[in-house]
Amino acid sequence: MKKTSYIKPLILLAGILVTMPYPVEAKKKKEPEAPYKFTIDVEYPRMPVKSQGSSSTCWCYSTSSFLESEIQRAGKPPVELSVMHTVRNIYIDKAEQFIRWNGKCEFGPGGADHDVINSVKKYGIVPWSVYPGNEIKEKGVVHNEMDGVLRAYVDAIVKNPNGKLSTAWKKGFTNLVDAYLGEVPENFEYAGTSYTPTTFAASLGLNFDDYVQISSFTHHPFYEKFVLEVPDNFVRGTAYNVPVNELDQIVENSLKNGYTVAWATDLEKGFNFGLGVGIVPPDGWDGKTYKPGMEPDITQERRQMEFENYQTTDDHGMHLVGIAHDQNGGKYYFEKNSWGPSNQYKGYSYISSAYLKLKSTCIMVNKNGIPAEIRKKLGI
Repeated sequence: MKKTSYIKPLILLAGILVTMPYPVEAKKKKEPEAPYKFTIDVEYPRMPVKSQGSSSTCWCYSTSSFLESEIQRAGKPPVELSVMHTVRNIYIDKAEQFIRWNGKCEFGPGGADHDVINSVKKYGIVPWSVYPGNEIKEKGVVHNEMDGVLRAYVDAIVKNPNGKLSTAWKKGFTNLVDAYLGEVPENFEYAGTSYTPTTFAASLGLNFDDYVQISSFTHHPFYEKFVLEVPDNFVRGTAYNVPVNELDQIVENSLKNGYTVAWATDLEKGFNFGLGVGIVPPDGWDGKTYKPGMEPDITQERRQMEFENYQTTDDHGMHLVGIAHDQNGGKYYFEKNSWGPSNQYKGYSYISSAYLKLKSTCIMVNKNGIPAEIRKKLGI
């Protein structure tokens, strides 16, 4: 290595020889270290992160992403499934139920994981490229007007002063949905093959009876099915009930054995999309400080209490695609969101085991990913 010497410049000022020092390079401002350093231990194939935009369709984005990973796990070619095909069909089902119940049940754009499975079984599914569901060519997903129009329509039908329904109400509702999302093709070509929505669903290599929902609440018996009491469960779908530690075991075991997880949860303080983490802060938290090891232990009692007093509500659906750990060895689940690739992890976050145990309302898994001893208790 060549050594270089430097001579300081000499300047004569008023007859005095002055040696001028070189300018000192400005000290660089030390950037604060990121509070978390994550290492992914295992992750599974999935399709790219999408954005649900201005819509309440997270339930469909997350469960469709879950099915896309299941398709790849089954050895089939990757495919992006049409989210809006399911949204369209479920909206029509909701309207029919709302009318039958004389308006005394939930109606709106929200939904649950089982709605996607029910729709695929009943109506089939199509690729995203066949049915993007944007007939009015909005930039992104914008459902505010559609949601308001559809609600006003069903309210008007229920309040019909004639005392009986016309034969045209369902056709009118369907036409409204199709005006925004588009008509579903009866037949279509994909990858050189002709399909209907039903035959395409059958070609995906999935057994849709393999998918079960699981939750954990003490106001129902463990190891039995119960109806989860959240407003968007419009069909009164059931979930298996297990202790909260077993809920976490099911998620971990599934992800260690090739099965991803659809996750319905509450977005409470501690979930920070910009930072890309979801953690349970301690009591007296300042709302700003995030660091490994700050979380309390999560008990069944605390989980139940937060559900009972509305601290845990059915806010959002996401997709768990892997397991990770932080620099202290803490366990996290690698989560795919539907808010676009807009945070430091390009649309993903790291969810602590504690956050999952406290804030999950429900999960959907392939039953083959459930630990054998728990599966035996559930009778599946």
